[in-house]
Amino acid sequence: MPYRAPIADFRFLLAHVTGFARVAETARFAEATDETVEAILTGAARLSEEVLAPLQTVGDTHPARLDNGIVRTPPGFAGGYRAMAEGGWLSVAADPAFGGMGLPVTLATAVNDMMSGACMALHLCNLLTQGQIAALEHHASDAVKALYLPRLVSGEWLGTMNLTEPQAGSDLGALRTRAEARNDGTYAITGQKIYITWADNDFTANTCHLVLARLPDAPQGTRGISLFLVPKFLPDAAGNPGQRNALQVVRLEHKLGLHGSPTAVMQYEGATGWMVGAPNKGMAAMFTMMNNARLAVGAQGVGIADAATQAAVHYAMGRVQGGTGTIIDHADVRRMLATMKAEVFSARAIALSCAVASDMARATGTQDWQARAALLTPIAKAFGTDTGVDMASMGIQVHGGMGFIEDTGAAQYLRDVRVTTIYEGTNGIQAMDLVGRKMMDGGEAAFRLLHEVQAGAEAARPTLPDLAGDVWTAAESLRETTEWMVAQEMEDRFAGSVPYLRAFARVLGGHLHLRAALADAARQPLARVAIRRLMPEHIGLLAQAREGAAGLFDVSPGDLAA
Repeated sequence: MPYRAPIADFRFLLAHVTGFARVAETARFAEATDETVEAILTGAARLSEEVLAPLQTVGDTHPARLDNGIVRTPPGFAGGYRAMAEGGWLSVAADPAFGGMGLPVTLATAVNDMMSGACMALHLCNLLTQGQIAALEHHASDAVKALYLPRLVSGEWLGTMNLTEPQAGSDLGALRTRAEARNDGTYAITGQKIYITWADNDFTANTCHLVLARLPDAPQGTRGISLFLVPKFLPDAAGNPGQRNALQVVRLEHKLGLHGSPTAVMQYEGATGWMVGAPNKGMAAMFTMMNNARLAVGAQGVGIADAATQAAVHYAMGRVQGGTGTIIDHADVRRMLATMKAEVFSARAIALSCAVASDMARATGTQDWQARAALLTPIAKAFGTDTGVDMASMGIQVHGGMGFIEDTGAAQYLRDVRVTTIYEGTNGIQAMDLVGRKMMDGGEAAFRLLHEVQAGAEAARPTLPDLAGDVWTAAESLRETTEWMVAQEMEDRFAGSVPYLRAFARVLGGHLHLRAALADAARQPLARVAIRRLMPEHIGLLAQAREGAAGLFDVSPGDLAA
């Protein structure tokens, strides 16, 4: 079935659930008027439905390929990219000083959600460019900004992220790529990087790589990493692509999914690069890009979950079984579809709430909003992508045997979304970040959020007493486990971090569904599914979280290998 952008859900979430009005009331985002929001949503929806969605299967069946050192992209991808670039969709939140729209990240998140649901393989190139724009805006020199940002913002050039090496996956401190200073202010970059998404293409004039590397005298570990901007073509005096740089795509990976998106091994042989940020401070600059990308990846998961749900509902409404009716009237099928709709709403509402917090932090500069955005980022990324995987899998189940057949497209959703739980920091790393770095404040940001959840539940008691009571009790259980968590040694926190993060998402999902049910009685049945059928999972998850590490390490390597 054709993809349909969920504009009605975005309108409702922005107006009644996520508090977007506060963003539009700030001086920084005063241009985010109702008319502007509507124009962004409808424009992105039209492009997603009419241009990107028809490329979904094309990218899967005609993969990107390496042809004599040139990356060839699937048919139609060049035109789809031009449509995104010419519409300004790469730069919704970018600085107007360099050609961006300067609109809230919340709207960029909605756009990313829709376009990922339509064709994630192609839209993925936008995500990396958006992240590179954010990193350069915050950390690059004025000269680098002036040269690169207008071209990245316009889509004339594409951006990538080069972190991982064969011997250094999530352990970036083990990377070996070298950077040696030259006399002209540039650096010679030498090394190999793997898993480089959209490392090259055949439709932009240049590809700009942000590369992590070590200076000769750098300290060991992550404290000795610097960040460099390394373009495929060196800009000439006029800023146009000139001499070819000393870098190349060595090979493209053969992958489970996302076949239309080239994932490359990159080789740098004394390639010319410019430092971004201070020496040995590359991780701080790269984290600007990664945090931007983590929220966007969470939105990718939500977009795929939504597309898979749409396909499952369409199939169930038309699949006759038993001679008299369609399978949508079967109790278990109805359970799966209701679960899918409720989960998509929860994950989307969490992602947009994170984006609102990020916008408020940018607009006000206050510590509380910064802490809120930081706390929600790993939850939005992990729960959004877990939801993408789970709902794509459930969509296959709704289709039954036809879900296992490629003709329906149901399987592609699962193959494409599976990597989102891995890249931009695995979901296990997101969970450890939540209970570690994000709770270095003793849990204060989490407690403030839980106070809001319980206050909202109290306000809802006169109207929806049973649902409000369940949300209040769940938040209290989460509060108690959070108090336990911040009192533990880090190893015990880490051991329970994944179930803890999911429990947090479960409670937030119930809270946001309750807000929706209060605003619109028609949404009460779905809220009841989320709060009474899905949220109770938090009880078992919190019990797991409080087990600590001892039981895990009682299982020896020998036991695991036996």
